[in-house]
Amino acid sequence: MSDEKRRTASHFGAAAESYFESDVHRLGADRRTLAAWCRDATRALDVATGGGHTAGAIAEMGVPDVVASDAAPEMVATAVREYPVVGVVADAERLPFGAQTFDAVSCRIAAHHFPDPEAFVAEVARVLEPGGVFAFEDNVAPEDQALATFLDGIERLRDPTHVELYPVSQWRQWFEDEGLAVEAVETAKLTLDFDDWTDRTGVSPDDEAELERRFREASPAATDLFEVEFDGDAVVSFANPKALIRARKR
Repeated sequence: MSDEKRRTASHFGAAAESYFESDVHRLGADRRTLAAWCRDATRALDVATGGGHTAGAIAEMGVPDVVASDAAPEMVATAVREYPVVGVVADAERLPFGAQTFDAVSCRIAAHHFPDPEAFVAEVARVLEPGGVFAFEDNVAPEDQALATFLDGIERLRDPTHVELYPVSQWRQWFEDEGLAVEAVETAKLTLDFDDWTDRTGVSPDDEAELERRFREASPAATDLFEVEFDGDAVVSFANPKALIRARKR
């Protein structure tokens, strides 16, 4: 594992309890949707499990064997403590499993932290058996490059472990290139309370002020697309575009 990945794992490990308690991560119909897509599996893998919420939801669907993997040992320990799953510390881009080990793989709101998303998709395709399902969700970039640059900029300032957001069209291409046929795409927006969003990653006062300035000075197109709400000069909330994608290995 690279030094960059170790730093990212350490960062998330230190925030394991915060992420487990986060309403954004432990609640939501999106988590149930991903789990439902995996419900017919016999052995499922949840990549970058965080607090284990998605792995737990898959187990609650009746899937008998669920593996929760994450690069942060503290996240894996939390998942195993809270849910009936097996925990494995693993790099999402170098999964320590044999080919065709699983008939379902999930990954929820994590891939924007991966330095090499193509390697991640290739690993998912490798460990999935033919006919297996990939239940994927992440924040996504708008197709408009200026809006994508704005969103990536605020995400990176708020969380230095953020790498990049990609549009749905790019994810579809990567999936198809690895033999993962896209069956369904659901798009939505996740409304984030600004204070909770910055508190979760320990944003400094200076960076928080800079984030608010960027939102105040954003283009009308960005303010509209990201549904930025203000109370005077203070940012109250904004909405992140996200996508849920179901794919099946050919």
